[in-house]
Amino acid sequence: MATTFAMPVPVRTTGARTGRSRLGWALAAGWAAQVVLRLWLYRYHAGPVANPDETGYLLAARWLAGGPGANLSGSTFYQAGYALPLIPIFWLTADPVLAYRLVVVVGSVVAASAYPLAYLLLRRMGVGGRAALVLAFVAGASPALLLFSGLALADAILPVLVLAWLVAVHDLVVRGSARAGLAAGAVAGFATAVHLRGAVVLVVCVLVVAAGAAFLRTPRRAALAALAGAGVTAAAGQALNGTLAAALYPGGARDLSGLLVSRLTSLEGQAWALSGAAGQLWYLIAGTWGLAGVGLAGAAVTLVRRAAPRAHRVLAGTLLVTTLGIAYASSAALPDEHRVGNYAYGRYLACVAVAWLLAGLVALVRSGRLAVVRLALAAAGLLAVTGGVAAWYAGDRLERYVFIAFDFPEMIFLSGTRDSLDMAAASLSALALLACLAGAALLTAGRSWLLVAGVLGLVHLAFVAYQAPVAPAASGQDWLPAPPHGRVAVDGRVKWNVWVPLSYRVWWTEVERFDGAPPQGVCTAVVPPGAVPPVGWTSTGEGGSRQGWTTWRGSHCP
Repeated sequence: MATTFAMPVPVRTTGARTGRSRLGWALAAGWAAQVVLRLWLYRYHAGPVANPDETGYLLAARWLAGGPGANLSGSTFYQAGYALPLIPIFWLTADPVLAYRLVVVVGSVVAASAYPLAYLLLRRMGVGGRAALVLAFVAGASPALLLFSGLALADAILPVLVLAWLVAVHDLVVRGSARAGLAAGAVAGFATAVHLRGAVVLVVCVLVVAAGAAFLRTPRRAALAALAGAGVTAAAGQALNGTLAAALYPGGARDLSGLLVSRLTSLEGQAWALSGAAGQLWYLIAGTWGLAGVGLAGAAVTLVRRAAPRAHRVLAGTLLVTTLGIAYASSAALPDEHRVGNYAYGRYLACVAVAWLLAGLVALVRSGRLAVVRLALAAAGLLAVTGGVAAWYAGDRLERYVFIAFDFPEMIFLSGTRDSLDMAAASLSALALLACLAGAALLTAGRSWLLVAGVLGLVHLAFVAYQAPVAPAASGQDWLPAPPHGRVAVDGRVKWNVWVPLSYRVWWTEVERFDGAPPQGVCTAVVPPGAVPPVGWTSTGEGGSRQGWTTWRGSHCP
């Protein structure tokens, strides 16, 4: 009797491996293209432009790397979470210009990682593979992911953290694995060390885990892993922040808790907080060309539809509560700085903007024609209501208060007005773009994702062209002091916009602060213009009233 051995032919396995390989190469190529785009956009960036925020993060990274610190007492506390990936930069170089250029590289690499994460999120929302690749790529070029990736700001990594967290939350609900729970909790806990907005993410994460354990039968092991991951990372982050605060804020950081309490406990404060939140939501919708409004409307529909997949309902509720919580809390804690950005601002919700843009895309490409029309009309209504509330509360302060162009890049692109906020023009332009996107979804039933992606890609290409860098003019006299090596001290009367960036520019020592006579042993003193040097000091004649400073040189220094 003969024995026959049948060898299985792994045709399907090989095909699956080939598919995964192609997918990996596609994601890698898309990620590389996103990095190159950002490096091109920010190739002329050589130093902080958003002070004191950028300088605060850079000083934190430099001190954590073992370099000189600074005294930022009384300033906003810039947390250590974002500074952590920047530490190796200051191990490699002490030159502030080269270090900043490397910060741009790190920010570009991290922000570009939103592309593969957006792909994973779209796949989990039921979008096909090819459509998810294309839609995620064009979404990766959205303003919320481009504008901050070339700056030393926590906003460069917060959108990526939110996307990673949403993917982990989805997997926790669907699979109930301890690994997904640990990932969701760890990302939420780390977000608290990056920015105060992370506290909202952490609270929502805990609520989702608790609700899952109580009502969705999330396995106890997965829930405990999520809580443990959140607790450990949040505790570690707070310990690191405490160490940083003691070193760089010895006199204490700016405390807004009293203002927050007064806002939450008074009718006037509630009006400020709610109108400011409405202004942020208006900016979120307009700054995503109406897609965030479609996503918000689609999330509301998903929440009330019992037929919707459970994971989709959880994600919709999670993102919605997180967004509203950030908008309300950040507005309530925001002091009145007499600037237009107090009433309509996009930076605080930029961390969720790409997630809502993706939600809007999913709603457009997966809905029927009638549903697309309804969602677009709902988005237009949300834009009108939130913008109307913000404009009504602000009144003529939108014209009287200071307009800072850095706060409104998308609105300037939409309205064409560079020196003021034209909410009506920006809203109409956003609605026109939304009409184009909705029309693309209506025209090509079954393949609508391709045309929608094409329209969105053209809009983002136009925005990139608007943001295209211009070669800087030939350098003239620097507006900051350029002290030689030695100890440097700044008079307490010199304004913060001089001594804060100078603290980063002076890389060899900590810039000291003084009142009265310069401390003994200091070689360069930065003082107000017109100040008379005491005995033993000589005015260098640099600076002036326009720069807001002049320098003295100690005769005891070489």
